[in-house]
Amino acid sequence: MDVFFERRELSQILDLYGQMVAKGDWRDYAIGHDKDVCVFAIYQRASEAPLYRIVKRPKLARKQGMFQVLGRDGRVLKRGHEVASVLSYFDRRRWKVVE
Repeated sequence: MDVFFERRELSQILDLYGQMVAKGDWRDYAIGHDKDVCVFAIYQRASEAPLYRIVKRPKLARKQGMFQVLGRDGRVLKRGHEVASVLSYFDRRRWKVVE
């Protein structure tokens, strides 16, 4: 059976996506799924590689957590058991320090 984001999870991801689009940071997204993984890819431009990928892997639920945020180079930037906890990675990126 294929893995998908649940409605609540996808709603949280799309809320963040909408905020970042309004700021002009993100421009496009794609969703892909397989029997083991579901991926929400975020693009700055549609012709480029994704800036970030939000990944759901249920097989890792009891180990490191089933959700991950991956960077452009494939490095794991944040992982956790809840989608809200991994999306908190982007909270610190939304605010810039003004001196």
